[in-house]
Amino acid sequence: MPFYLTRFSYTPETWARLIEKPEDRRVAAQQYIESVGGTMHGFWYAFGDHDAYNLWEAPDNVSMAAVAVAISAGGALSSLQTTALLTVEETLAALEKARSVKYKPPGS
Repeated sequence: MPFYLTRFSYTPETWARLIEKPEDRRVAAQQYIESVGGTMHGFWYAFGDHDAYNLWEAPDNVSMAAVAVAISAGGALSSLQTTALLTVEETLAALEKARSVKYKPPGS
């Protein structure tokens, strides 16, 4: 199954609700991905551009997109970005396949 990295930030209102009533959001995140047949491999809070990061495994892009859309629609986040991750083997296969692509730069 493919892996995905999500980066997200909470709205100020969501942080206020979590301060008022602290909650382990890993439990909810795990339920979301498991509902589409996936697995959560990690959940981290962070300082910087994003408030938190998740590492997920999902059956396919559609399943991961469904989770991302459902979470985004909930209104608790100010941003959510998902990156599909490639294994080293997939990258090597892409490099092999890239040799058959006859790219021509613009204006050449």
